[in-house]
Amino acid sequence: MTEQQIFERDDQNYLPVFKRYKIVLERGEGAYLYDINGKRYLDFLAGIAVNVLGHAYKPLVDAISNQAGKVIHVSNLYYTKPQADAAAKLVKLSGLDRAFFGNSGAEANEGAIKLARKFAKKISPDKTQIITAWDSFHGRTLATLTATGQPKYHKGFEPLPADFDYVHFNDADELAEKISDKTCAVMLETIQGEGGVYPPRDEYLRRVRELCDKFGALLILDEIQSGIGRSGKFFAYERYGVKPDIVTLAKGLAGGVPIGAFICTEEVAQAFHAGDHGTTFGGNPLACAAANVVLDTVPDEKFLAHVAEVGAYFKSRLIELQRKYPAQISEIRGEGLILGAQLDRPKLTGVEIVNECMRRGAIINCTVGTVLRFIPPLIITNAHVDELIAILDDVFGG
Repeated sequence: MTEQQIFERDDQNYLPVFKRYKIVLERGEGAYLYDINGKRYLDFLAGIAVNVLGHAYKPLVDAISNQAGKVIHVSNLYYTKPQADAAAKLVKLSGLDRAFFGNSGAEANEGAIKLARKFAKKISPDKTQIITAWDSFHGRTLATLTATGQPKYHKGFEPLPADFDYVHFNDADELAEKISDKTCAVMLETIQGEGGVYPPRDEYLRRVRELCDKFGALLILDEIQSGIGRSGKFFAYERYGVKPDIVTLAKGLAGGVPIGAFICTEEVAQAFHAGDHGTTFGGNPLACAAANVVLDTVPDEKFLAHVAEVGAYFKSRLIELQRKYPAQISEIRGEGLILGAQLDRPKLTGVEIVNECMRRGAIINCTVGTVLRFIPPLIITNAHVDELIAILDDVFGG
């Protein structure tokens, strides 16, 4: 089947909810992807922060293949060793007490919201408010798109679930004005990703934690994009000296196999009883076998040191690019390998820059229309960074 035939078949049969780029990707190896015509692309998107170990990583491929040859699914009515192992690893890494597996980030956040509401009901029937941040992104179910502080995602889906309110990220004073004894939870991305790559400012998360403690509200940290080593720490919250009551994960947790998870304290976990929450496919043996490879690899000190070192080098090279093109790039933001370049009156739009990079053999992403977002596989090297910078230099200077 030709590339054009695939375009036509997809356009005729798939729900038109994605603006796809006109390439058909067929295989990958390490930090590179290949289309059906054999063209190679340097991958600095990683399936939107998913392929943390790169493409065709042999231990991951072997684990998936071996598990598929045993059993793929049995349902959560029964125990399985891969799930028990993965939950134990997440509990140990997080310093929390209980884990639950779903299939996606939206499911992880949906479960966290349900758990927070159930926990708060034990305190007061009026304790229902959930505060999230403007420009956040938490998912596309009705509850999680309501939690998402971007009105464009809300349009057409009203009436939305009640008692969600929003504050500006990094503004603890505004949160202090809005939080009260009726607040059930404050839910934040540790590092805002989809909203433009914004890390928390000094002491911001500490103040949020203090306010949650003062008013008996739970702190939910969404690490679906910033977790799994992407910041240079396994959990991004480790960088900022706070500990959540609930943390959510997905994306890179199984290196590309669909999975989501939330982890919580024992006290919060006790709000749920048998039947209060569940999933058919979540935490199945195949997904957990893949997750165990990630959980045995990414937390290693040398691996995380590599992420921090390459991330620092990448950020320095992006800053050099900004200084070379100050009229087009106004700011470089981020930590580790979640970085963003703020565009300012560039010669090309963000989408056009993405397309020009793709034409030159590099896959990047533009979010909120004006921020180039870089969330590559965590295995990239300085040489990969140099390759991308050369392409970006060519695009900005063209």
